[in-house]
Amino acid sequence: MIKAHQINYLHRNFHILDGVDVSLDYGEFLAIVGPNGAGKSSLLSVLANEVRGKQKILFKDKPITDWEVRELSRHKSKFSQHNSNEIPLQVKDVVMMGRYPYFDSQPRQEDFEAMNKMMYETDVYHLKDREYNTLSGGEKQRVHLSRVMAQLQNEIAHKLVFLDEPLNNLDIKHQYKALEIIKNFTAKANSAIVVMHDLNLAAQFADKILLMKSGKVSAYGTPEEVFTAQNISRAYNFPCTICGHPITNNPMIIFG
Repeated sequence: MIKAHQINYLHRNFHILDGVDVSLDYGEFLAIVGPNGAGKSSLLSVLANEVRGKQKILFKDKPITDWEVRELSRHKSKFSQHNSNEIPLQVKDVVMMGRYPYFDSQPRQEDFEAMNKMMYETDVYHLKDREYNTLSGGEKQRVHLSRVMAQLQNEIAHKLVFLDEPLNNLDIKHQYKALEIIKNFTAKANSAIVVMHDLNLAAQFADKILLMKSGKVSAYGTPEEVFTAQNISRAYNFPCTICGHPITNNPMIIFG
């Protein structure tokens, strides 16, 4: 799906990313975790071709820089950590932005169907006629998740979604609903790269974990391989204990 070797990204001679390797297969959910300032969002931006680093990134065995922009936007989409809080549109119009790669002037029937489908799944359909600016932070977050996922409602195989902290401001119910939407997406041989802070949710939902510290990969592998007390304590400079989740048997991290 996507491969990059030795990603290096500097800003004013400061190494934000230093020798990072990433390889993602079809159908995989990769969670990028690590402390503040580890380079998680920067890595996501480089992989999504928003920031140019000193490396070649292959997306579907083709350099991502060789893709035509409109065509690429039908194969991959990105949820950003920071979205505008002031958008003078109704919710349905914000979600329809995700369908812009598919029409020039007027949305088609399939665009409305994709918009409505994702508004239902993200639990914002009842807000569709509300002004976006009147929503709570969590409601706005769900609107943007709906927009990003609506963008990838098509018949193309092996799509990729980048999500930078999509769980911010969400209550427990909607955190789980968001992760289930992502998991259902990857179950169809699509892939997802998600920046997360909740290690226990990452352990429960992700297939692979990339643990970062100071712009470098601290550990990479399955949740069971990465989430050891030694790896986590070293990355976060904070003690923890690992035990099995009583229901799923995934690693469960207890800090302190």
